[in-house]
Amino acid sequence: MTRAMKLEMPHDLSPDLAKKAADRAFDAYREKYGSYNPLLTWTSDTHADASFSAKGIKLKGQIDLKPKAIEFDLDVPFLLRIFRNKALEVMERELAFWVAKAKAGEL
Repeated sequence: MTRAMKLEMPHDLSPDLAKKAADRAFDAYREKYGSYNPLLTWTSDTHADASFSAKGIKLKGQIDLKPKAIEFDLDVPFLLRIFRNKALEVMERELAFWVAKAKAGEL
């Protein structure tokens, strides 16, 4: 049984900058947590599929770029829900950092 873990990061960026911010946030996550084999594949200009491996279990999710928010959804199996808050904290911190950088013209 899985349950979706959802994070929504508001922004006022152009679509191109929002995508760059999402990419940079995922790259930073990949650098810090490479052992979880994070993968991100853009299937359109506004949608990407994401996957991770944790404790031998593959997690799947997606990133959707909306006009005023970056949405990240991840299906989390019951056994890994104890890590939910930490995962949300890390993702929110990385997205906020890179959205701020994009807004400041630093991407």
